[in-house]
Amino acid sequence: MDFSAVSYALETIDKLTQEVTSLWGVDEQVEGLASELRWMESFLKVADASKVDHEVIRTTVVEIRELAYDAEDVIETFSLKVASKRKGGFSNCIKRSACFLKEGCLLHQIKSEIEKITARIKVLTRQLKTYDVSKLGVDGEGPSCSTERREARRPYPHVMDDNIVGLGKDIKKLVPVLLDEQSECRVVSICGMGGLGKTTLAKKIYSQSQVVGHFKHLAWAYVSQNCQKRKVWEDILSDFNLLSTEADKEMKVEKLAEKLSSFLEENKCLVVLDDIWNTESWDSLKPAFSARETRSKILLTSRNKEIVSHADSKGFLYELQYLNYKQSWELFQKIAFPPTNSPGYKIDAKMKELGEEMVKHCAGLPLAIIILGGILATKYPSLTEWLKVSANVKSYLNNDKGEVLRDVLALSYDDLPPYLRPCFLYLSHFPEDYEIPADRLIQLWIAEGIVSSKQEGDEGQIAEDVAEGHLLELAERCMIQVRERDIATLKIRSFQMHDLMRDVCLSKGKQQKFLYIADQSNACQLSTIGRVRRISAHKFFWIQCIKSPRLRSLLFFDKFVPREEEDNILPLTMMSYFDNHDDEIFNPLVCFVALFGLSVLVTKLRGIWKYMFNNFNFLRVLDYERGGAAGCKLPNDIGKLIHLRFLSLRDLTFGSSKLPSSLGNLRCLQSLDLRIKNTRFKSAHVPNVLWRMQQLRHLYLPVECNRKTKLKLGTLRNLQTLVNFNTKNCYVKDLIYMTNIRELKIRGPFNIEDFNTELGKNPPIVQSKYLHSLSIINYEGRLDPRHLTHLLSSCDSISTLRLDAEIRRLPEYHYSSSNLAYIKLRWCKLEGDPIPTLEKVPCLRILELHEEAFIGKEMFCSGQAFAKLESLSLKGLDFLEEWKVSEGAMPCLRRLEIQDCSQLKELPDGLRFIATLQELKIESMPKTFKDKVEEGGEDFCKVQHVPSIIFQNCEG
Repeated sequence: MDFSAVSYALETIDKLTQEVTSLWGVDEQVEGLASELRWMESFLKVADASKVDHEVIRTTVVEIRELAYDAEDVIETFSLKVASKRKGGFSNCIKRSACFLKEGCLLHQIKSEIEKITARIKVLTRQLKTYDVSKLGVDGEGPSCSTERREARRPYPHVMDDNIVGLGKDIKKLVPVLLDEQSECRVVSICGMGGLGKTTLAKKIYSQSQVVGHFKHLAWAYVSQNCQKRKVWEDILSDFNLLSTEADKEMKVEKLAEKLSSFLEENKCLVVLDDIWNTESWDSLKPAFSARETRSKILLTSRNKEIVSHADSKGFLYELQYLNYKQSWELFQKIAFPPTNSPGYKIDAKMKELGEEMVKHCAGLPLAIIILGGILATKYPSLTEWLKVSANVKSYLNNDKGEVLRDVLALSYDDLPPYLRPCFLYLSHFPEDYEIPADRLIQLWIAEGIVSSKQEGDEGQIAEDVAEGHLLELAERCMIQVRERDIATLKIRSFQMHDLMRDVCLSKGKQQKFLYIADQSNACQLSTIGRVRRISAHKFFWIQCIKSPRLRSLLFFDKFVPREEEDNILPLTMMSYFDNHDDEIFNPLVCFVALFGLSVLVTKLRGIWKYMFNNFNFLRVLDYERGGAAGCKLPNDIGKLIHLRFLSLRDLTFGSSKLPSSLGNLRCLQSLDLRIKNTRFKSAHVPNVLWRMQQLRHLYLPVECNRKTKLKLGTLRNLQTLVNFNTKNCYVKDLIYMTNIRELKIRGPFNIEDFNTELGKNPPIVQSKYLHSLSIINYEGRLDPRHLTHLLSSCDSISTLRLDAEIRRLPEYHYSSSNLAYIKLRWCKLEGDPIPTLEKVPCLRILELHEEAFIGKEMFCSGQAFAKLESLSLKGLDFLEEWKVSEGAMPCLRRLEIQDCSQLKELPDGLRFIATLQELKIESMPKTFKDKVEEGGEDFCKVQHVPSIIFQNCEG
């Protein structure tokens, strides 16, 4: 039961009216409203704790959420207007009678609106009090109990991102089929019902060393139920690094197919097409896979086994089987119980009995077992809680394989605590198979009030920490599938949802009227639907279809105007004319028609912006996913969206480089992404108004700002993320005031001489004890090592350091944080061996030296080097000839990658002593180097103990 909207409305009311109500005389109305909301919140908590499920309450929850949003809108609007009047000298203005009357009308209007909302809530309250009140234990004073967030959660290090059981024989069967170049089979298909593990098996095959070494290029694309051939082809070409320029990305869909088909014919590639639903989807994708003579292979996963014969008459069909009971129990134990090496590990006999009984109900379906195990893992070691789940399993589940998954997924949602339900429902915004960035999701949760800031301060946590904990708990419950973790901290960076879990999310979201998903097929319904609060646009549609003035969030997952839609609007544009008439003489008439069509498009784009900014004044979230053409410039009207918390304009293309100064009106912004594109200028002009946005927590500046831009950012004391900062456009002294900064990315010049002059000799630049990630990217000349040393000396807590700049020499290691776990150096052109400095960093786990990070000929790792290093990557070190490793160096190394180091003569002899080494990847190295390392070669004895040795692109 989602009562987060009520909680957040109460929090907003408390925060915004502390001063305003006493000045304006609406305190009585506001307190009455807050009192009703508090009773409602209490009632819903008790109803949820008592597991009361009734249509009356479900319907009422939706109505309560709408009223809570209305209350928040009214109070916040009033508060912002009063604050604006104060800053504009309202104390003088109020003396004028005309202004007095105007403000008197505003006060009357606000009182009236609050009273209307309160009256509507009281009606709902009376209805609820007549519904089984005695059973729930709720009276006029509030509930007798409440459901609160658990104060402490145990960590779940045993919950793995990929839980593999019973796939060994499947891998052994399928890999030889893919590697067989004599066979005429081009398409291999893994088939089976949803939740059986098809994608998991495909991922394991995709990462097998034999497969990676055999194919020159590998690519993965999600197809899904709504097959979008352009996106699938673009994803594959991106994996092949064939979409490097903007022109490539704007290529016509037919040319994409030709380019991909040609590449597959000329190269030995593996393409995985995950989750193809039907033969029609294959037919739409087939033009890109039409090459006749090719050594490339295609691996499909599908629930439909007819596809393989349709795609390739000589194709190989592999039907995935259910797990047997032994495998089912093994998988369940991995998820539900702590690892066997945990202190004091011992499975309670009764819990083991309960677990064995529950596993039988899962009918050998891996996804059902994983989800059930995730539920129980959060309740271990409470036998009482396990007994409750066991009772629910018996009531929810039967042994019908077709129903088991649906029932387990429903149970997983019903078992969620109240604070996690809106977090889970929010995931329905994202398209099927979409890889969701964790930091973006967390910012959206906070912007919408789904994670409450009143939880800040618990054990030093801020809202982002609380949200991160919620995301982790969803992963622990196996309701999301982790795709990428932070290389240094192992925190979740991105994840996906299984399509069946997403179906549950969509169903629950629709039932609770949580959001509306819009595209061209259903956009017209928006004009007939009443109040819509959240809209997620998965495909382009004309936004003028939306008629809800109280809209709170708009998320776009397609381009502002997609290429196909541009073609519909403009049958003949300048671009299409020159694309199709390369050899013809310039035609002024045609050019005029194209320019006229272009002006029509610009007018339409301006109309979209104007409609949005003038009709959706209560927007909290405005997010663009894929950018695209967005008109000549961003209109000034954006300043009307005074409630915005989250604004992303990333990758939108404007004809003008100048952003409007009205951005300064957006005082409530918490997240702002200004990484726009423009058609004529490389740099963007950002007005010096960001200092007004004192609630900003995450700021992404343009990749390159106009030279005339000089931004004051010293007022942004809540800032946690600052990307694309440089001393050309910003003041380095402003960093001192950002005492909450966690991630700092410097792009462009970093010069601190003016800073030293102004504030005295060598003051600390960063005074945040929370800064954990520092990146410096500078292609405009050399970075002064003294300035880097000064910066690093004040960064006591960083765990991640990325340097992508010419620096020639490294600072001494004692200037670096002792917490450094990850270092990446690129284009540093270090003249001296960096290893003697880097090997002393005590906690370093990952080191990457890429693209001329070092331009010397020799590197040496001493016997005491890199005590905790787990991963080492050497890439693009064109001058490196000799690398020596002493016995005892890198005792924890697990992964070593050597790529494109063309002058390196041999592997270091010291590798033979590193017993922990699990994977060695040799890529784009001379064939002579590969021959030495392969079995029978003179270097093979140094690495013969390594389980996985991968060679890729070493044929030259």
